[in-house]
Amino acid sequence: MSLLGLAEVTPEAMIDRTEDIRQLMLGEIGEYGEKNYPGVARRVRYAPDVQGLWYARSDVMAILASTHGETIAREKIANISGKFKGLLPHSLTSATGGQPR
Repeated sequence: MSLLGLAEVTPEAMIDRTEDIRQLMLGEIGEYGEKNYPGVARRVRYAPDVQGLWYARSDVMAILASTHGETIAREKIANISGKFKGLLPHSLTSATGGQPR
């Protein structure tokens, strides 16, 4: 583990996993989200790093809740959040017991 609280992730793996998360988030909001919430879609599409995607989850949650209901949205966000494991500093996840929620 590094001093920042991150697991040792190679730069290539970080890029790949970040892009996987980005595509998952865009896939979940779908065409409806892109058409009706273009600002959120842009925020996800052009987030500069994994932290930017982490912070965009709340906006994605709002879109998912409006289209699928809160219960399904929470399940989808839990799945997305799990993909961040090992990519974020502990300080971003400490409120959730050190685990991405």
